[in-house]
Amino acid sequence: MAEEGPSFTVDEALVAMGFGKFQLYVLSYAGMGWVAEAMEMMLLSFVGPAVQSLWNLSAREESFITSVVFAGMLIGAYSWGVVADKHGRRKGFIITAVVTFVAGFLSAFAPNYMWLIILRCFVGLGLGGGPVLASWYLEFIPAPNRGTWMVVFSAFWTVGTIFEASLAWLIMPSMGWRWLLALSSIPSLLLLLFYRWTPESPRYLVLQGRNAEALFILEKIARMNRTQLPKGVLSSELETELEENKNLTTENTHLLNAGETGEAVTVSKIVQKSEERPGFALVGLLSPTLVKRTLLLWVVFFGNAFSYYGIVLLTTELNNSQNNCYPTQKGLRHSSNDVNYKDVFIASFAEFPGLLISAAMVDRLGRKVSMSSMLFISCICLLPLLSHQSPSVTTTLLFCGRICISSAFTVVYIYAPEIYPTAVRTTGVGVASSVGRIGGVLCPLVAVGLVHGCHQTIAVLLFEIVIFVSGVCVCLFPFETSGRDLTDSISTSKEPTSASV
Repeated sequence: MAEEGPSFTVDEALVAMGFGKFQLYVLSYAGMGWVAEAMEMMLLSFVGPAVQSLWNLSAREESFITSVVFAGMLIGAYSWGVVADKHGRRKGFIITAVVTFVAGFLSAFAPNYMWLIILRCFVGLGLGGGPVLASWYLEFIPAPNRGTWMVVFSAFWTVGTIFEASLAWLIMPSMGWRWLLALSSIPSLLLLLFYRWTPESPRYLVLQGRNAEALFILEKIARMNRTQLPKGVLSSELETELEENKNLTTENTHLLNAGETGEAVTVSKIVQKSEERPGFALVGLLSPTLVKRTLLLWVVFFGNAFSYYGIVLLTTELNNSQNNCYPTQKGLRHSSNDVNYKDVFIASFAEFPGLLISAAMVDRLGRKVSMSSMLFISCICLLPLLSHQSPSVTTTLLFCGRICISSAFTVVYIYAPEIYPTAVRTTGVGVASSVGRIGGVLCPLVAVGLVHGCHQTIAVLLFEIVIFVSGVCVCLFPFETSGRDLTDSISTSKEPTSASV
């Protein structure tokens, strides 16, 4: 019997073609989505104090403006993840861009508090699609330098936060919060304008058995990068593993029984069909193969989101609220004019050192060491804030804490898609992101509510506990993903025997 011709997987094709012009285009598009999400999240620090003064809102009502956005993201992150795993990455992120832009733009015309709450909730629903864009981009990156280029992708979040802080500094004092909301929706509009040129993930297409379409996209990548595809036929990871197992079991025989070939193909089809069933993705996350990494990831996402957004809100809230809590500053009223846009702008630059640290560590030391070390150092940075500090010391400590948390958050968004197979990747990251949004819903109650109530020590202590527990969970992750190929199905997603625990 003649030997079959050579074959290659999507991973092997991407490594052969390298990172080139095509990936830069994908990076630009996905990065614009990250800028859009960062701007919509960052503006919460400015809109809350502004409408609190305008509409006479209580501290609880002000914090609810932030909480409803996270509540919408909680629903959206799961929903768009399921859509993207079932119907494709492109359909997943186009719907989110439409919802985010329309709701974000209309928020600028909200006539009252209730309408603002409803529209911002829809903005959160759209922003929940952020993990879909991250997973889509990840699936085009060659494995050897995936960590570094994912850090570069994360830099767009930093660009978004700094741009939003600059916009608020420029617009809020003269034009007001409505103009800020309207202008902040523009990046989502750009996603819609350039959507027609975005390709579907070849990984997703191969998993769906649409190899011809996947090959067409890979050939386009090769042309744009001026490289060549490997010789042979494009195959899925599952088919490759079944072929290797079949050859292993028949290495001592010269003839291959035709029934065995049929059995291998049947197994492949059964596995693929079972992973396409409705609801399989969510159940698959808690399967024996994935349950440990899923539960640990939920805790880490919760801790990172709770701490990151808490520190962002504390940057604008802590000094202002201290006006009512400490004798030397009593008698001063808290209003939207108390927000020091210059300080918030400067604090936003804490993201850049975090990115540089992530880039330096993520591929050299690995994902686990990078995340855990940053989380534990963040705990140390926040310790002095258990008691009242001067404004300059407070700002410095929050700046350092934000560096570490943003670095850890960057790496967890790299690690999360890598530990899941293509069949459940966007659902897995989406659900984890949803759990993180629960942290986002709760953090305003701590960062705003407790601090307004003169309970700074309790608030900071809670942040310390959450960050420390997150660091411990990172240490318990089952394996390191640096340099590993992505997997396609749960059946091929076993932990490596040499993985460190």
